[in-house]
Amino acid sequence: MPIVENYGKLAKANRSFDIKFWQEQGPEAIFIAAMQLIQDSILLKGNDANESGIQRTAESFKKISG
Repeated sequence: MPIVENYGKLAKANRSFDIKFWQEQGPEAIFIAAMQLIQDSILLKGNDANESGIQRTAESFKKISG
């Protein structure tokens, strides 16, 4: 894959380059990039990127006859 670059000030960024770039990559590449961003964010926070941040809790409620 060739390297593609775009130069400009972030404050005045024209997002059309980014949109075109990611549309050309396709859904699988977008998903992989998004997952990498999530894992990098988890690592930067000092957590284990291999563990899911989703917590599952199971509770049971019973009606008490009184």
